[in-house]
Order: sequence, then C-alpha cells, then structure tokens
Amino acid sequence: MTAAAAQALFIGWDVGGWNCEQNRASRDALVVLDDQRKVLGKPWRGNLRRLINQSGDTEGFIGRLLGLCELDAQAYAAAPVVLAIDTPLGFSTDFIELLVHGRAVESIEGSSSNPYLFRRTERFLFDKGLSPLSPVKDMIGSQATKGMHVLARFAPHIERCGVWSDLQRLRAIEAYPSACKRSAQMAALRRGCLRGVELEHADQQDALTCALIAWLFHFQPEHLAQPISDIPLREGWIFFPADVLA
Repeated sequence: MTAAAAQALFIGWDVGGWNCEQNRASRDALVVLDDQRKVLGKPWRGNLRRLINQSGDTEGFIGRLLGLCELDAQAYAAAPVVLAIDTPLGFSTDFIELLVHGRAVESIEGSSSNPYLFRRTERFLFDKGLSPLSPVKDMIGSQATKGMHVLARFAPHIERCGVWSDLQRLRAIEAYPSACKRSAQMAALRRGCLRGVELEHADQQDALTCALIAWLFHFQPEHLAQPISDIPLREGWIFFPADVLA
C-alpha cells in the first residue's frame, strides 16, 4: 500500500517521564500502523519533550511524530489519526475534589478501592483481577502529566468518555498494554504485523500494543471493553481487548 492510499494511521505511544532521556530503562516509544496493521517507517524510542514543546498545533505535533518514525508527514496529510497512549490520562474526581476544594470522602479502606489513588476505570480493572498503576502512588505522575499535557494542547475536546479529539483529525485514547498479555486476540494481531520488523526495546513492544488498540478502536470497537455507565467523563477510560475479561 502506498502512503497516499492509507485510510488512517494508528500511533501507539508508550510514555516516558518528562526527563526520560536520563532513564535508560523507560523512555517514550512510538510505533505507527496503517489500516492493514502494517508497521510504517521505523519504530522510535527517546524523549518527546522537545517535540511537544516545539509543536505549535495538532498538525505540527502529528507531523513531528511521523517524522521521528522516518515517515513523510505530507504523504499522510489527509489521513485521520488515532493515538493510543500508555499512561493515565486523568486523575480521579475525588482526588481533584480533595485538592481543589478540600472535600473528603467519608472513609478509606483498601488500596485498590481508594478513590484518591485510583479512577473508576482502574477500580473496575481491580475488580476483574488486574493491577493497574496509580499516578498518585506508583511514581508515574510524570508520565501521566505528560500525556494529559499533550491532550490539553493537541486534543482538548472530550468526544465521549475516554476519547479526546481536536475535532478535526486526531483522536486520542488510553491503552493498557499489560492487560493485553491476557488477550488471545491481541497475540494474534501482533503476530500478523511483526514480519520483518525488529522492536529493539520493551518500550517499543508496548507502543506496538498501543497502536493495535488504536486499530481495534477504529475498525473493531466491539472487541474492546467499553466504558461502564458510572465513569466520570473527565476521568476517562482505559481501552483493552474484551477477551481479557473472559
């Protein structure tokens, strides 16, 4: 498939901290897929901080992301983009109420049910036997604020629960690669797109999983777990394959 024929682009972003160039173990990583789940260009790993700072608008941000993966942004200028991001893209409503208004919940019991530490989407995952991280207690606040900063600058509109957009070309969602290790469907999708592609680091492996979540979100949303009814809109939702819950 030529660049001009691409119907959409699916970018997976495994998020490193703001200063992750100083962290050999964990950095930003990007993988780009086309609508046939073919890896485009070259998977990338480094720190996106400077790129984020240099991007004046959403188009510039997308173009620079593609450039890092050795893709010609102009060749894909008409392609819609789904960006799946591996970091919490919000804090819990109760945590924000505590910080901003000094409003406390009535009682706190176990860690996984603590509404200051975990959003409703994360507590849902705990109920299903998974163990998501908390941006408050698990030292991923740097990554979370980095992802939220990108949303605020380049995809500031909440289209629906768990989906952010610039109302033109970009849609962004939150992904959870660790949960995907339980998914037979994800394993099958990964096998189909890794022919001839070398991923040099676990961060790039997670970025590929995120890109596949973005692809499912666009083409086969029925195969992803969808937001439950009591999710606060601004807290967002973590998208992952529904067969994880089977």
